[in-house]
Amino acid sequence: MHKLTARYPTDLPSWRKLREHLRERMAETDIATLFRKDSGRHERFSLRDGDLLLDFSRNRIAPRTLQLLLSLAREAGVAGARDAMFVGEPINVTEGRAVLHAALRGGRRGGFHADGEGVSKAVADVLDAMLDFVDAVHAGGVRGSTGKRFTDVINVGIGGSDLGIVMACKGLAHVATGLEVHGVSNVDGTQFADLAKRLDPATTLVVVCSKTFTTLETMSNAQLAREWIAVALGDAAVGDHFAAASTNHEAMDAFGIHRHRRFGFWDWVGGRYSLWSAVGLSIALGIGKENFRELLAGGRAMDRHFAETPLAGNLPVVLALLAVWNNNFLGAESQAILPYDNRLERFPAYLQQLQMESNGKSVRRDGRPVRCKTGMVIWGEPGSNAQHSFYQLLHQGTRQVPCDFLLPVQPSGSGQAQQDLAIANCLAQADALAFGYSEDDAHEELTARGLEAADIARLAPHKVHAGNVSSNVLLLKALTARTLGQLVALYEHKVFVEGVIWGINSFDQWGVELGKKMASALAPAVADPALAASGNPATHALLTQAARWRRAP
Repeated sequence: MHKLTARYPTDLPSWRKLREHLRERMAETDIATLFRKDSGRHERFSLRDGDLLLDFSRNRIAPRTLQLLLSLAREAGVAGARDAMFVGEPINVTEGRAVLHAALRGGRRGGFHADGEGVSKAVADVLDAMLDFVDAVHAGGVRGSTGKRFTDVINVGIGGSDLGIVMACKGLAHVATGLEVHGVSNVDGTQFADLAKRLDPATTLVVVCSKTFTTLETMSNAQLAREWIAVALGDAAVGDHFAAASTNHEAMDAFGIHRHRRFGFWDWVGGRYSLWSAVGLSIALGIGKENFRELLAGGRAMDRHFAETPLAGNLPVVLALLAVWNNNFLGAESQAILPYDNRLERFPAYLQQLQMESNGKSVRRDGRPVRCKTGMVIWGEPGSNAQHSFYQLLHQGTRQVPCDFLLPVQPSGSGQAQQDLAIANCLAQADALAFGYSEDDAHEELTARGLEAADIARLAPHKVHAGNVSSNVLLLKALTARTLGQLVALYEHKVFVEGVIWGINSFDQWGVELGKKMASALAPAVADPALAASGNPATHALLTQAARWRRAP
């Protein structure tokens, strides 16, 4: 049994040396100076795995910084913790569970174990059954109750049962099968109401994703979908229009889901790590069996890279160490995720959950409070739309926001000329953030434009870009199912490495539960404030006003 270090990261020798290194060498150093002194920074600070290249040369680091960060990873026991995860030790200590999302893409002979038992065969059996169902839908062997082929899929889930599905289906829309996948997640019901206006119940398949088949938001929306089907086609049609990723057979019996349309998964699969499992049924329906297998293959390739590559050349390890440096030493509070392919528009939201739900922790694995900042706030939008939105703050604001640029080279939709514009925009923004635009540059530009000295003096300060903003460029040969799988697994493992260094459990999510429990208690009081369990007078006042407005014309 691997024993994770009980030492605080701030007590490790490399942490102290990193503080000294920052104070003595890096605090007053800027990225532009580092490039002037080392023309080979790209070669020194880039890594590649297959069709994915990470250029981290635009970070405020020197070779000594990276050496110390790698020492920190060794002292924190990253390699041992990684190995413990892959062999199925219960590293999710608060829930006593293994963490084996890698097994979901490991193949029938993956050799993964949980609680001393092999799981690879069971995973492969569920995958084969799921993909046989997908094939039958595509071939027309599985149809709706009226005999019409399915044209649309509604995925009903929330969190990890929604974000990954929507992200992957949008990201791989250029290889879609013709079935259009829609996500329904929010409890307010508006997503389903809007879909119901334009979809035909006779050609719609609904996939319910809920391990317990009791999740409040998911089951509320699933009931809406059930009523929609039943009203249009009759109650007997429900079984022909539903499938599920769940393990609660009694609840699925009551709902009316046929037994051969149920696909299970396991406690060692966290929701935000589950798109590779039966939760990915809607993805497979949207992109087809072969592309889904390619998605798994990309994840499996990154698993091998993470498991077998020495720390210094290991993409997830280096990406995590850079985040620790920017967060814990340079003081960044947030990180922007900036894809330069609009098909990846939901990737920032996907990473919000993956990183913030995993590492938004203030208590260590052993129950002691942390002594350093943990996960950063993750946010972002696709370029180049974002350039006309929040890049102003990135370039000239008062906050340092490190950025990850995601850049496919080959186009996923339009011609290469359009994607070339995206490439130019992306790399220009990365350089502008790194190198800035000095007041001397502004003076030179304004002088060349023929402005008077007084106008130059007035305008020049407004054109200054301080620069020195760290960023990574993740260059993809093309956005394919395989490279998307690599990219998702890269960030999964990056999150894990950060958690090991900080000494936290990246695989529980108690912060999600409290508000849900309180909402369940308050739900009856929305219609009748007298039933309010909360003793908070502000809550009671708002419930009272809401009750009045619910009845108002």
